[in-house]
Amino acid sequence: MLTIRRKISVIIFGLMLVVGGFFYVYDQVYLASGVNVEKKTIVIEKGDNALVVGEKLSNDGIITGKYFLAYYLWKKNQLHNLVAGVYTFSAGMKIPEVARMITGGEITSTAVPVTFPEGWTISQMAERLDANGFSKNDFLSIANNPSSELKEKYKFLNEIPKEKSLEGYLFPDTYYFAKDASAQDIIEKMLKNFDAKITEKMRADVALQKKSLYDVVTMASIVEGEVKSDDDRKIVAGLFWNRFENGMPLQSDATLEYILGDNKFQHSIAETKINSPYNTYQNRGLPPGPVSNPGLASILATLNPEKTDYVYFLTDPKTGNTAFAKTFEQHIANKAKYGL
Repeated sequence: MLTIRRKISVIIFGLMLVVGGFFYVYDQVYLASGVNVEKKTIVIEKGDNALVVGEKLSNDGIITGKYFLAYYLWKKNQLHNLVAGVYTFSAGMKIPEVARMITGGEITSTAVPVTFPEGWTISQMAERLDANGFSKNDFLSIANNPSSELKEKYKFLNEIPKEKSLEGYLFPDTYYFAKDASAQDIIEKMLKNFDAKITEKMRADVALQKKSLYDVVTMASIVEGEVKSDDDRKIVAGLFWNRFENGMPLQSDATLEYILGDNKFQHSIAETKINSPYNTYQNRGLPPGPVSNPGLASILATLNPEKTDYVYFLTDPKTGNTAFAKTFEQHIANKAKYGL
């Protein structure tokens, strides 16, 4: 008899969980609203799925949760009916109202796509923003002089030395900005993207290697400027770390390009002697900070370099291929071979 009672109790408890779960989901989907108390503008980009959109909306407190939105869209057979654009949501909206807007295309304004290639500097990004109707000066002002409030909001910026810019942390990607987006909006979107790309494992690897993220980003920016293929990036990253650890100057033309604002396969002897803390021909170790904004492949290569016996390398100006050398004599022979 006791066994039967236990079985009945388990069944009743299970039913209560099911019923309770049903009413909870119903409440979150149909009755509850998000926690935001003011209007919020969200950009839905082409290719965003229901969970990506739901995360954007829930992060800004517009809806109760991304899975509740995905459930509602699935139930209404609208999972694939999302319309890209810029949307403005009022406080207190519920998921059915939000879903109607983003599947019906009730767009507030058209998003402006802006692409920043890997290895671009803050200055280059500012010029592209200017060409797309955004304030270059406002962008440069914030990027070159990040406020303490901005550093506090994005903890990974705390390693940036005082009076240094956000160079290295404005993640290169294609973004969709609202036409009236402020420089602050733009920069924060890029910083959020950087934060999302640098995984917990990557941060753990940085700590395990007893490096700082700032050092890794700085080295990655150099690697980004030197070579273009993923395999070459790993080799060059290993080569540069070897030079760094052995107290040798990095001798990177990418750092000279940053100083001079040019783009050369090879610099003159006079240019390698220019007086600048960023000149890695004249100064040992890493430069004072990143010389560009590297992409994910260069950051990963810097964290996971390939160990080789190579000491020198150069880029074939005709093909862009990299020629490596283990000795100075081999390097000289490569220079002669490729006309450098």
